[in-house]
Amino acid sequence: MIKPVIIFLSLVFFPIGVSAARYWSDDPRGSWQTADRSSAGLLPEASRHPDAVIRIYGARTLRWKAIFAIHTWIVIKEQNAATYTRYDYTAWGEPIRTNGFAADARWFGATPEAIVAVDGEEASRLIPKIRHVVENYRFRAYGDYSPWPGPNSNTFVQAVLNAVPELMAVLPPTAIGKDYPYEGKSFGLTASGTGVFASLGGYLGLTIGWVEGLEINFLGAVLGFDIRRPALKFPGIGRLGMAAGS
Repeated sequence: MIKPVIIFLSLVFFPIGVSAARYWSDDPRGSWQTADRSSAGLLPEASRHPDAVIRIYGARTLRWKAIFAIHTWIVIKEQNAATYTRYDYTAWGEPIRTNGFAADARWFGATPEAIVAVDGEEASRLIPKIRHVVENYRFRAYGDYSPWPGPNSNTFVQAVLNAVPELMAVLPPTAIGKDYPYEGKSFGLTASGTGVFASLGGYLGLTIGWVEGLEINFLGAVLGFDIRRPALKFPGIGRLGMAAGS
């Protein structure tokens, strides 16, 4: 038993070490007071883009937490709306922040990447479901936010994915908190409905599904692989292979 345990722990901690080395040698963002929070130019001007829009973005967190995790958020725009609406779940102030930042803003210097992108009629159909989750989110009181193992920003976004399985999306392995059991279930179907999961309070867990792939959650660190869109999943580093898509 010792050898498999050593191999498993090496697969968990070596990628984190690589991510840490990359952070210490190549993270120029500085402090949160001075980090860039301007638009990254990923979205067209809302008033000139009549189609409905759904986006889920993710970007590396600030300071040493960037070694391990990303922050994710939700952006929506109804058809013909002149503005985007952005929802973040944060550790300061009222947890659910609406339009606290530009829709596609850099997250304290880190350029976001799109995890989900849906436009047009499909977006129009799904936006009411997303709004319902946001308006009825359980952990919305002061003090509810917990960076580890959750509920945090990634728990919030995962709750949307759970309630809107049509998105058929998977948060990256670096979205620590996504495996926190928002509904209090220790096991059940995955968000896509194509697999099953088991979770011990977000600290330990196993997910197997066609959309989700195989994921082992060890103290929030996710290790696994994806067959549908071939890729390996490592803590700290993220996906190596095809993008997850939506």
